[in-house]
Amino acid sequence: MRKLTPTLANQTSTQSPLRKPAAHESAARQVAGSARYTDDIPVPANTAHAAVGLSHCSAGQIERMDLSEVRRAPGVIDVITVADIPGKTDIAPVFEGDPILADQAILFHGQPVFAVLADTPVHARQAATKGKLYITPVAPLLDVADALARHELVRPSHTMQSGDAKRHLSASTHQLEGSLNIGGQEHMYLEGQVALAIPEEEERMLIYSSSQHPSEVQKLVAQVLNISLNKVCVDMRRMGGGFGGKETQAAQWACLAAVLAWRNRCAVKLRLARGDDMQLTGKRHPFKNDYKVGFDNRGQLQASQIVVTGNCGCSPDLSDAIVDRAMFHADNAYYLGQSSVTGHRVRTNTVSNTAFRGFGGPQGMLAAEAIMDGIARRLQFDPLQVRKQNFYSEATGTQTHYGMLVTANRLPDIIEELERSSDYWERRAQLRRYNAHSPVIKKGLALTPVKFGISFTAKFLNQAGALVHVYTDGSIQVNHGGTEMGQGLHTKIAQIAAHEFGVGLEQIDITATRTDKVPNTSPTAASSGTDLNGKAVSNACRKITQRLAHFYAQSLQRADTEVRFADGKVCLDQHQIDFAELVQQAYLARVSLSATGFYKTPKIYYDREQACGRPFFYFAYGAAVSEVSIDTLTGEYTVDQVDIVHDVGHSLNPAIDTGQIEGAFIQGMGWLTTEDLRWDETGRLISMNMATYKIPAIGDTPPRFNTRLYQTPNSEDSIYHSKAVGEPPFMLAISVWCALKDAISSISDYRLDPQLDPPATPEKVLWAVMNIQARTQADADVREPAL
Repeated sequence: MRKLTPTLANQTSTQSPLRKPAAHESAARQVAGSARYTDDIPVPANTAHAAVGLSHCSAGQIERMDLSEVRRAPGVIDVITVADIPGKTDIAPVFEGDPILADQAILFHGQPVFAVLADTPVHARQAATKGKLYITPVAPLLDVADALARHELVRPSHTMQSGDAKRHLSASTHQLEGSLNIGGQEHMYLEGQVALAIPEEEERMLIYSSSQHPSEVQKLVAQVLNISLNKVCVDMRRMGGGFGGKETQAAQWACLAAVLAWRNRCAVKLRLARGDDMQLTGKRHPFKNDYKVGFDNRGQLQASQIVVTGNCGCSPDLSDAIVDRAMFHADNAYYLGQSSVTGHRVRTNTVSNTAFRGFGGPQGMLAAEAIMDGIARRLQFDPLQVRKQNFYSEATGTQTHYGMLVTANRLPDIIEELERSSDYWERRAQLRRYNAHSPVIKKGLALTPVKFGISFTAKFLNQAGALVHVYTDGSIQVNHGGTEMGQGLHTKIAQIAAHEFGVGLEQIDITATRTDKVPNTSPTAASSGTDLNGKAVSNACRKITQRLAHFYAQSLQRADTEVRFADGKVCLDQHQIDFAELVQQAYLARVSLSATGFYKTPKIYYDREQACGRPFFYFAYGAAVSEVSIDTLTGEYTVDQVDIVHDVGHSLNPAIDTGQIEGAFIQGMGWLTTEDLRWDETGRLISMNMATYKIPAIGDTPPRFNTRLYQTPNSEDSIYHSKAVGEPPFMLAISVWCALKDAISSISDYRLDPQLDPPATPEKVLWAVMNIQARTQADADVREPAL
């Protein structure tokens, strides 16, 4: 049978849902409150509830513990410590260092030391407070600089190098150096960490977990219980948000629930209270970035030395790959010249930091944008001129500091379109005139680009599987390895399946992600959910359409290469048949109506020893213009207007893509402006609720917010030549940070570049204003000698 390519024919269908703004598959249920999350699953009658007992110091050795009052507390059924774990006690995702419960050493304030099972959640949480822990404390390591000086690393440092940066730096016409201390970020998903473990017959365990990585939960539960993976099934229908916080750190709570369920032969539910969730789970990594660059009179970079240092917390978690990605993106959109980029991964006595939207990329990009601003102030150029001067191009260079060529660069077109549509240059002139006559309120404007690599940097994760069933009434069930956390993955997958079969969306049902349907799945992360799983689903669908096409063509005694699936029918020349009718006939003729699909991303590799390769399948591009107003007396500010043009390739669903872009921008704006994580001097997190941690609210949304999709088909063979849209737009919010700096710099007539470490809270803005005012006055005093 010759290979059939029905998709190409299907693209002529007027009824295909592909590339149309289909509503999110759960939207109506979410608005009505009927969408079922893990906490909403009906539980068995004998379900008990778990809670954890916490340490109250940040570092030390457990000498002994007295849990007698815990065991005597009302409703308590069982109490466990690390000694009661039947299998492996380290539940680290990659490199060891994450004990399921504290094992002698206390690594951070609030670390779980024991777990308690009781008849109600209230009884469990009350009992967990009654444990007496006898700990010999030691001074915690909390400062990144101290950790680096003491060489406290969770993983070895790594350097990517291109040319001789040191020699070219000293020979450059101008030099610039600086540093940034970048804050972390709380995931603040609407649905907290929750798991339900149900023991079944024959030593099986069913786990419901709010996890971005069900296969990892399956593996760790099996290891903790000391049973084989085929005895554990993990089910995940939807999350109420994840953003990376449930990629690895959902596993601990599922494992604890599973151990208690195994011991007591009853269903066990463990749901963290919001305050505990914020205290016990990792954040976006805080970073310290240092840079030295050399450039010429045009502002062209000639040499760059960049050092990024990630605060990993108490264990490796995913920090090795996160700091790698910060290093990969330390150039953002710019050719660094002769360059070296070094990444350190330091250990501190705080909760182990973890994945967050952008996975280290945003922290790396801030170094590049700080460099562009610094060059512009030094040479008295508009920052956009300097940025455009340094874009990857044939004139500057097209090879990154890790050896990957930048091809099909969309940024010049995107920037040109955005300059025009946002009236950048006219507004720049207006702002300069406004600031010259406004002593208190200053306005700022910035246009910043994004170049973000798409793929997991761990090559083996770039694979996906799918399972597709066609039933005899023509309805279709699809299961794949991706997880739905609100981003619309299931909606796009349904559109792909409907398009492949030429039917309406109403005939497609996407079922819960389950490890007994599609095994060995990768996490839904790295913006690759649709890229990977969409291709796997398409592969499975095409196997079935090829069988159906061959069967139909045979019945007509024709060749099968011209069979089309469109508008609910299957067509060949002047012949056509309803899809459901053909499916019924095929079933009676014993044609298989089920198929698995598989996909692995091509072309990618990275040689870590040589620090060279192609870690990304392609780049997604975008740019944003942000305008702000600051009050120089108080530091308060507003974001007045945002204009975005973002590269989505050939969009599968423009409505969902637009929502992802705008949501990512606001979340990125929160990271850079209001979301201020605070610890006290002992290492205890004190910003652990919504009263002490400020995420953007509706009032923070820019009153003028314009988003345009840049739709040019991906030059690589991604799913229907679309591009990933989950993480890249997060970094568009860097334009807000740069606009705040622009407004502050206007105090010095744009001669001085302010130091503004994110998050740029009003207090920090005010301090930066005062600093620039003082420096400006000092410069004036030098230029105007005393009489």
